This record gives sequence, structure tokens and C-alpha cells, in this order.
Amino acid sequence: MEGFTSIMHLPDDCLAFIFHCLNSSIDRQSFGLTCRRWLQIQNLNRRSLQFQCSFTIFGPPSLSMKPFCVEAFHLHRLLSRFQHLESLYLSGCTDITDSGLTYVQSYGSNLQNLHLDCCSNVTDYGLSLIASGCPLLKAISLYRCLKITDNGLETLANGCLSFKHVNLSYCSQISDKGVKALTRNCRQLQVVKISNCDGIAGVGFEGCSETLAYLEADSCKLIPDGIKGIVSGGGLEYLNVSCLCWSPFGDPTAGIGFSSNLKFLDFRMCRSVCDASIVAITKGCPLLQEWNLALCHEVKLCGWQAIGLNCQNLERLHVNRCRNLCDLGLRSIQNGCKSLSILYMNGCVRLSAAAVEVFKCYRADVQIKEVEIMSINPNWEYRLNS
Repeated sequence: MEGFTSIMHLPDDCLAFIFHCLNSSIDRQSFGLTCRRWLQIQNLNRRSLQFQCSFTIFGPPSLSMKPFCVEAFHLHRLLSRFQHLESLYLSGCTDITDSGLTYVQSYGSNLQNLHLDCCSNVTDYGLSLIASGCPLLKAISLYRCLKITDNGLETLANGCLSFKHVNLSYCSQISDKGVKALTRNCRQLQVVKISNCDGIAGVGFEGCSETLAYLEADSCKLIPDGIKGIVSGGGLEYLNVSCLCWSPFGDPTAGIGFSSNLKFLDFRMCRSVCDASIVAITKGCPLLQEWNLALCHEVKLCGWQAIGLNCQNLERLHVNRCRNLCDLGLRSIQNGCKSLSILYMNGCVRLSAAAVEVFKCYRADVQIKEVEIMSINPNWEYRLNS
């Protein structure tokens, strides 16, 4: 019939608008089943792609999960189909090699988030492909990518200047040289994770941007000058140095006292941290909201008194299994720490039952939780700005 108009006569931008208005994931997935044209609209508007691999960093696969290997030709077909992806999750795709990342180089111009956790076959060459093909990249996770080195990280940092979130945990070949290239070139860094990187002492962070607000350095061999480098930007709010390895250069934690914006501090299992460092931190970090001192055996009465006197914004304190938390130390916390709401406490052998009962009586506003040793998990997280 002349003049008859249907939805098929709508231009592509109108169909794309309709697609984005669909709230149901089922409707979005069914959109492309209508016809080839609608399938093309769906493909062009897909922004995220994640593979359900048989292996993930969160634990072993379930018995019902069928193994699925993601190889180069899979990536080629999918990336050529979805050419406007902003997020690509390849975590656990252990068969991915540098050759597979050539397709990321070809189709990654819009990518902002790339996750390569446990992709142990990716090398420095693969990082060079990412650097040349993904100029808009803001976040990358290289957790347990064991073959990458400082050279690859430097190439990546030279090509992706907009990085805000970088995960290098368990990258055993990365040292302060690579970190220096990252902090020198990427001046928008917000989150960096370097846990279990034995080659990083921290000095590579010297001169880092004030945007750096979140650092995980669990089980690292940081030195005093390294800590000073980490806090040199002045914007650090969250710092995890739990299981800090002993340094022959002295207690590195004293330098944390220069981080005046710090709100969350994790010292879990830092058995060598001393009272002098505790005192310096209580005086230099007045904004502290949560402090984990579980298994910090060298914190003694002087340290507990400093916490009670100076940490007036502290809301949560972990003292699990602290051997030198005595009755007088608990009383100092009781009489100070006016904002305290939760005290994680068990296994403190020098505490008497009477002292604990007195604390409960005088500080009914504080909830005592007898939980196992746990790491700090803030009720907020840093999100990438658009």
C-alpha cells in the first residue's frame, strides 16, 4: 500500500535508540533475532564481552562447567562482529597468546577495560600490540601474567596514557623500573595493585600523580624510601601493605605518617611494625577510618596509647591476636577513639576478661566482633570516570 510505513523503515540511529531503551537483558539478546539488519544494530551497540572460561581467578570450576578454550580464531570472529566494544574480559583464557592479541590491536580502538588475568602465555610483544591498538584504555588487569617484564610495561605505559586502574599482582618480573614508567606517563592513575611482586621496593612510585588513591601491596618487599615514594603524590586514601616482608633498611611503615589523606590502612600480619611507626602514623594520618593491626605483635602500650589519643576519626579497628595488647592498651582505646563503632578482637592473650567487660560497659556504642583475621574491605570502591 502506497504510503505504508513500518518499523523497518526507521533509520539505524532510531533502531539503536530503541535497542538502548530495552531494560531487559532477554529483550536485548532477542533483538538481533528479528532480521539481519537488527542483528547488525545489536552487534554495533554491544559494549562488553566476557568469556565463560573453565578456569577463573576466583577458584576451581564447578563440576557442571564444560571446558572451553578461547583461541585466536575465536577472538577474530567475535571482535570483527562486535567492533565497538569498550570492555573485554579474557580472564582465565589460558590459551590466549600474543597472536590472539593482534585482533585486539585491529579492533580495540574503543576499548577502555581489558582483563587478562591468568593469561600466562601473553608476553611483552602482546603488550606492545595492546599499546598500539588501544589508545583509550583506562583499566587493565594483568594478574598472574608471569611472562611480562618492565620492557613490556614501559611500552604499554607509553601507548596508553589514560590508565586509571592497573593490576600487576603476581607479575614476578616487574620491578620499580616498570612502575616508574607507569607513574611517569600515566598521570591519571587512581588504582594500582602490586601484591606479591617481589621485585618492587616502591621507589618507582616517587613523583606519582596526586590522583593515586588506592594501592594494594600485599606481601611485597617495600623499603622505607619505597613507602615515601608511594605516598609522595599526596592523594592516597587506601593502602594495603599486609604481610609486609622484613626490610634490612628499617621499618618501612614509618613513612606512611606523611600520607595525611589516608583513610584505610591494612597492616594485617605486619609482625615487625614497631611503636615508633604507629605513633608517627597516628599523628600524620588524622583521617584514618579503618586500621587493621591483626597479628602486629610488636605494637605495645605506647602504640595503643597513641591510637587512643590521636585517632579520633577511627571507626573500625582490627586487633585480632595482637600478643601485646594488654588491659592498659585496651583502656587507652576505650578512653579515646571517640568515633569507634566496631572492634575486631579475638585471641589477645594478655587481655583479661575483666578488662573486656569494662570496655563493653563504658563503650556500649562499640560492637566487638570475634571474627577470624580478615583484610579490610571498604564499603566503597574507586570507579573509573567516564
